[in-house]
Amino acid sequence: MIYRIVIVCVILLAASAFIAHASRPEIIPIRESLSNMPMQIGSWKGVDAGEIEGRVMNVLGVDDYINRVYYNRDRYPTGLYIGYYQSQRSGDTIHSPLNCLPGAGWNPVKKELIPIAIDQKSLKINSIVILKGIQKQLVLYWYQSHGRVIASEYWGKIYTVIDALKTNRTDAALVRIICPIEGLDSDAEEFAQANAVDFVESLFPMLERYLPE
Repeated sequence: MIYRIVIVCVILLAASAFIAHASRPEIIPIRESLSNMPMQIGSWKGVDAGEIEGRVMNVLGVDDYINRVYYNRDRYPTGLYIGYYQSQRSGDTIHSPLNCLPGAGWNPVKKELIPIAIDQKSLKINSIVILKGIQKQLVLYWYQSHGRVIASEYWGKIYTVIDALKTNRTDAALVRIICPIEGLDSDAEEFAQANAVDFVESLFPMLERYLPE
């Protein structure tokens, strides 16, 4: 098993090096800026969560992003972050929340894949429960590129290499939703997940305007 992982890593590194030094100008697709995403998404109404500080932006290396909090009719909050990379050739690549959250003091205590039904399709996305002190939150996230919804970080990298070779594009995005879990029991987690899934189902159909196929 370890041998296979090493082989895959070597192949990915070699392919990434080839992509980085490829001479063809990369195709940058036409799309709408994330800042134009509506403040009203289904029954959810948004407010800006503020600009991300420069130090963090330098680490993220995104070309476009949105950072908002949306509230439903019951005033339940859902944080939305989307980071878009128009090219991953020059070293700026998507950062996994699994790497970033512990650095901010959040400890992942539960991770699973959950299905989301969109347009009669069942998509699989990541669901993580995170803990910091007595604070508990639910994180849903996935990677999106060229019409694909990808849960796995490894498959995200593989598709980046494949798309670079086939279509001369490496654009992709991270979509992340965070909801508070107001309680320590399973009912509180289920409540948070139900709200997060409701938000995703409202959000997803409009993403193609900002994350091109």
